[in-house]
Amino acid sequence: MSQRIDFGGETGRCQILIDESISQLSNYLSGQEIIIITDDNVNRLYSQLFPPARDVIILKPGEGTKTLLTVESIYRQLLCVSADRSTFILGIGGGVVSDITGFVASTFMRGLRFGFVPTTLLAQVDAAIGGKNGVNLDGYKNMIGVVNQPDVVLIDFSFLKTLPAKELANGFSEIIKCAAVASRDLFELLEEESERALRLDNDLLRRIVGETVRIKTALVSLDEKDRGQRKKLNFGHTFAHALEKAYRITHGEAVSLGMVLAANLSVKKNMLEAAEASRIRKLLQMFGLPVSMKFDRDKIVEPIHQDKKKSGQMIDFVLLKSIGEASVERLRFSEVEEAINDLCKS
Repeated sequence: MSQRIDFGGETGRCQILIDESISQLSNYLSGQEIIIITDDNVNRLYSQLFPPARDVIILKPGEGTKTLLTVESIYRQLLCVSADRSTFILGIGGGVVSDITGFVASTFMRGLRFGFVPTTLLAQVDAAIGGKNGVNLDGYKNMIGVVNQPDVVLIDFSFLKTLPAKELANGFSEIIKCAAVASRDLFELLEEESERALRLDNDLLRRIVGETVRIKTALVSLDEKDRGQRKKLNFGHTFAHALEKAYRITHGEAVSLGMVLAANLSVKKNMLEAAEASRIRKLLQMFGLPVSMKFDRDKIVEPIHQDKKKSGQMIDFVLLKSIGEASVERLRFSEVEEAINDLCKS
């Protein structure tokens, strides 16, 4: 049975439908005229499930598509099909499609209504939830964007059946992150039920995804514009975004490595017990995620100095007090660089 989470922020109200079939989507759109944004892979596999639409805009898959050039191209396509302020923009796809759809809809004609059908586990627990919509600039992640809530997010687990294991691991990386910063119970559930989770047991998935979405929406409701509590969701991401810019690894892999670095730094600052950091590394490994990697320190340090969370020679960095309890600390870049040096040595 599906779950419904109603979430309200400064920028609008969103209904999140967990374990709902895409065939039921029309029940939540009130007969609005739709333009769909998707990518080649999703269109090839699932176009027969799409709701009736005036037009379908098909993007090239991959993070390289998430640029202002793509956004400009979509604007022109919307003009060509006479989209107006009554048009509903629906993104059906993974995180890239969600980010682009939300950004385009929020800026075209000063804002159209929009929604998501996320088709990857990563998008279902991360990109489609919380209202952050943006694109990359010169390889820097999400450097240009807005905060604006979709009307509806429909999470249909049947899309996950065609995902490779590496893509599923990406999603579990973000689930583990949410557990690490806000729910010891969820963390322990993942430890106990990792095999069932990886088999995509539907009942367990509904429970895990539901709890992850509740964690994220609770933090966003306190701090929609990312000035305080929401920053906890950046656990592992400062290092991760630098890795993604420098190396061809997935977002989930990068966040996994970022969490290891942040956990190690938490231990070094006497905030987190070493045994807890070890549990985090072990859980990441259980879900097929990396906990070490050879990398060039200099390639990582420069992007970190361009991170959106910086302020002069300081940066907001998420550390852990314990599993399930995070703290946003203002650190000097030299402290983060030292943690990177330590990880290189290890």
